[in-house]
Amino acid sequence: MLVTLCALITALTCVSGVTVVTQKPPVVSVRKGETATMDCNLGIVTNEPAWWYKQIPGGVPQYVVRFRHDWSTQYYGSGFSSPKFTCTHQSTTDYRLMIKNVEEEDSAVYYCKTWDTSVKQYAFGQGTKLTVTTSSLPPPVLTVFPPSSAELQSNTASLVCLSSQSVPFVDVSWLAGGSPVSSGISTSTAVQRPDQTYQISSFLTIQTSDWNMDKVYTCKVSLGSQTSEKTIKMSECSTE
Repeated sequence: MLVTLCALITALTCVSGVTVVTQKPPVVSVRKGETATMDCNLGIVTNEPAWWYKQIPGGVPQYVVRFRHDWSTQYYGSGFSSPKFTCTHQSTTDYRLMIKNVEEEDSAVYYCKTWDTSVKQYAFGQGTKLTVTTSSLPPPVLTVFPPSSAELQSNTASLVCLSSQSVPFVDVSWLAGGSPVSSGISTSTAVQRPDQTYQISSFLTIQTSDWNMDKVYTCKVSLGSQTSEKTIKMSECSTE
């Protein structure tokens, strides 16, 4: 059952016709002992509960709590309880999960889901990554690599952004000519290195013609309130 749930988290948001569940922010970074807050919008669903799950990287999702706007009780999974975990609502479609007095073991990805009766399918949000730290976090350190000369012989090429940071969860995005890029991005999961830092690789597929026109590309990595950016363009680098 848990294996099936893992697959559903990946796949069900892509099912045509299923309501779109939106979570924000994508990344939350708080210090030990503080309160972490994350929001979930159930889209067109108005009379079904919001369910929350916790997933540690490499582990199976754990059911945390479910709640509906007209319920007087919240229903918790094993190992989770009030007042540490609380689900509230702002409307029939907007829900909030609050985790009080956070500990480092609360660091995980938290998924929100609901049941779409119109298509009889569960719909999951994209997840909110929570990182709990014992001190202020340094900003991510970025390195961006240009396309190779071999790649530039074809119509498309790839830029690579390596992000090194003290925690596994960050939000990676790309800009092209100052505008957000919504496609052609592939970002890896974090890999822990011998120095106990984490590295994430993000690849952006671009048109070779745009690169040759000296368009500016920006890799942007956010970790809580800390944001790092690194730009690259053809005239400022050489290819191998």
